[in-house]
Amino acid sequence: MTTRRTRPAPRPPEGTPPPSELARQARGVLSEAVRIARWAAAVDGDAAGTVPLTGGTEERAAAALALSLDQVRAGWDRARLAGLVELHGGTARPGWRLRAWDRDDMAVLRGWVALFDAWSLVHPAPGDVAPTAVAEVVEAVPQLLSLLQLSAGPVLVPALLDLLEQRVAELREERCEVACAPGAPDAPAASPVPVAPLLDWALDGLAAVGALTLDRGRSATLTPLGNWAVWVKLEQICVAAQSPAGNIEQPAEDMLRGCARLTPGPARAEYRAWLAARTVAVAVAELLAVARGEDALLRGLAFEALRVVGAPAESEVRAAAAEAPLRPYALLWLAEYDGVDPEDAHDVLTRDEATWLWVDTAAAVADHGEPQLLLRHLDAAVQGTVPALLEEVRSGGHPRTVQVLVALAAAHPDPALAKALRRAAFQVHTGGA
Repeated sequence: MTTRRTRPAPRPPEGTPPPSELARQARGVLSEAVRIARWAAAVDGDAAGTVPLTGGTEERAAAALALSLDQVRAGWDRARLAGLVELHGGTARPGWRLRAWDRDDMAVLRGWVALFDAWSLVHPAPGDVAPTAVAEVVEAVPQLLSLLQLSAGPVLVPALLDLLEQRVAELREERCEVACAPGAPDAPAASPVPVAPLLDWALDGLAAVGALTLDRGRSATLTPLGNWAVWVKLEQICVAAQSPAGNIEQPAEDMLRGCARLTPGPARAEYRAWLAARTVAVAVAELLAVARGEDALLRGLAFEALRVVGAPAESEVRAAAAEAPLRPYALLWLAEYDGVDPEDAHDVLTRDEATWLWVDTAAAVADHGEPQLLLRHLDAAVQGTVPALLEEVRSGGHPRTVQVLVALAAAHPDPALAKALRRAAFQVHTGGA
């Protein structure tokens, strides 16, 4: 059973700007990415898709937006990582965040946090450094961010270097303890990779996404956005959704958002009240329209509301099963409608459909939930092991795969698994095997 929280959500540290100001700053960081994503959507003239920026299209975008080719490529990359555009096969589509960009501050902040989590993809590591050393530094960066957050002001780079060297040494020692058999003589020390250049890389990468500022290389200071993001991750909280008050009068999307934080019983009561105020045909059409959107949380909630509709929704849900993004949800709905126990309903899905649903649900948790919920979601994967899951997720083609893997890596306490998740995210992001 799920229960409501009995304590109020923790408040940000004193001096943290309000969400509207943080969102303004996030819009500034992602302004070029938004311009490029909107240009791609407008030039195609098709609401169902946008032009993927490749080859000659990059040159057209550069000329139209008065940007260099490098700026266009970097902006397009950021747009993908922040969820402003999503790739579906060979087609790019505007993400739900892009459509909500000017009116939904929390959508903006969630998009920026996705970019923040992917800082090491935004700013690639030096090519002449061993991947193991890069992974060690990426794993140690949260401690540097914690120090910056607790210091509430500039921190000298030498102090950050000392902390980074200590943390990397600890990680290497932990690996040695695992690798060396009990009682065996100490393994010969590997030639240590200097971490100072990698500290510069990490600080530049975090500065590139707007998380911190650098004072001519002497000190680093978290920006208000960076300070807020680190606090959010330390507290493992999410921003409360809209109040459910007034749901009956709201369109389907707003009603579902208002019900997102309710437990199942009260949520069903809200669905029934909302449905009672509409004809069945109108209500079902509205709910399916929301399900076709890019917000995975609302897709799942829309089918929960359709379960309350019951038999009158059958024909429309059966037709929706022909649409790939809706198919897993529709098949589960139909199985339960036919009397299959909800716990057994997943048996109707193929392996690919179950994997797609797992990624879609993970995207919903990454966008709207807490890191611990995302970690627990790993147990729901049909593959049984993380390596098997990564193998199938990489080839599944879900447009949110990279963001899900990056969010899982940021949340996972196991360094080895976090490293595997980051590697998989990088491979999907770059189109590697």
